[in-house]
Amino acid sequence: MTYDFDLLVIGAGSGGVRCARIAAGHGARVAVVEARHWGGTCVNLGCVPKKLMVQATEYGEWAEDSRGFGWDMARGTHDWERFIGRKDHEIERLNAIYVRLLEDAGVRLFTGHARFEDAHTLLIGPGPLAPHAEPRRVTAARIVIATGGKPVVQPHIEGQELGIVSDDAFHLKARPDRITIVGSGYIGVEFAGIFAGLGAQATMLYRQKLPLRGFDMDMRQALDEAMGERGIVRHAGALLHRIERDRSALKLTLTDGRELASDMVFFAVGRQPNAAGLGLDNTRVRVTDSGRVITHAGAVTDEPNIFAIGDVTNHQNLTPVAIAEGHILADRLFSGSVREWCFDTVPKAVFFSPPLASVGLTEDEAAAKGPADIYCARFRSMRHVLSGRNRHTTLKLVVDGTSQVVLGAHMLGEEAPEIMQGLAIAVTAGLRKSDFDRTVGIHPSSAEEFVTLRTRTRVAGATGASSHSGVQEVPA
Repeated sequence: MTYDFDLLVIGAGSGGVRCARIAAGHGARVAVVEARHWGGTCVNLGCVPKKLMVQATEYGEWAEDSRGFGWDMARGTHDWERFIGRKDHEIERLNAIYVRLLEDAGVRLFTGHARFEDAHTLLIGPGPLAPHAEPRRVTAARIVIATGGKPVVQPHIEGQELGIVSDDAFHLKARPDRITIVGSGYIGVEFAGIFAGLGAQATMLYRQKLPLRGFDMDMRQALDEAMGERGIVRHAGALLHRIERDRSALKLTLTDGRELASDMVFFAVGRQPNAAGLGLDNTRVRVTDSGRVITHAGAVTDEPNIFAIGDVTNHQNLTPVAIAEGHILADRLFSGSVREWCFDTVPKAVFFSPPLASVGLTEDEAAAKGPADIYCARFRSMRHVLSGRNRHTTLKLVVDGTSQVVLGAHMLGEEAPEIMQGLAIAVTAGLRKSDFDRTVGIHPSSAEEFVTLRTRTRVAGATGASSHSGVQEVPA
């Protein structure tokens, strides 16, 4: 059978765009269908605008800190409306770049909502970007589902419709004076820092004792301290029961009966794969109860010609992972060679202020496998010795007790993501602690501490557990 395209990608996010471009570069006839945003979540409602918001908070802090360096600067007030306008202009610019990249690669673009009629046929109808589009059918030999995910509200909360999710936060007309954030993952922590840094009173509610479940415990403790230093109120172990209107504000009732007042409730309790409405029941593609598209080796679904990559598979929901998956798939389908990526050592960053970044195993993960040498240090950077800000940097290496291979690196402190990208190469390469020790540091810098950690803090896993006690204090 002759098809309209060799490959059709549903979704123009980072993963889908990379897959389409690489496939087209290999000579395939490629099309992309997008219903909402060219560039996907990361560019429009995720990491890019969120980092711009984090950067906006830093200018106010720098104005305050400058007095310690002899400058006479006042913090002033933040113009939310002007900033959002600038942010929107930048996102529009990036949208246009994504469209141009696809068009320059020879990819055919369709705007609308795609729905499977069978394993090779899609009906493209009206969508948010094209509400009045005439439906049309297209066929493809292979189809890739790259529709990403979407934020969810916490279920079983009375008045949950009064809250917002991260998609809404990027387009608020004004900054709330008081905001309550439900959840303490990436999104909750980052937006708590954003709103607090721009002048709001930020309050967090979450189940765990500490924020950022799944991260290294020393980093979680250091982050909790940093959040307190920024004036963020944390209610650990607290669950929300009800949201009610109270004149111009909101009244929040917790499950233990406590009541809080707030101007806005922000649900940051997770995301779910965006697979509903694709007509997958007209194919053999299977999804889990949570909506995750089930894939096997090679990103293939139970329908041999249909593939899925990125957040819709709910494996590692990070933009660079989706990009790598898209590139690998396009190479495998249309080229004789496949570029290799390592998914076991994907670095992560949480853009709080100060940011947190990590790569590889946490202390607990390493301890579960056997004895691990732990090197951990905490210090006040040169900048804040003069600024007077009570902000500390915490960094850590997790080393295999037998082979001395560095299994993990973790850091909370300024420029942590920039530093961790380089360390990710070392961890991915399987370098040993001796390789770090023989590397000459850049002085004075925070990064040099990773190659000057000489005194082992503790051994984890020798008795089956880690105490997480003891951090080496380093002079500024």
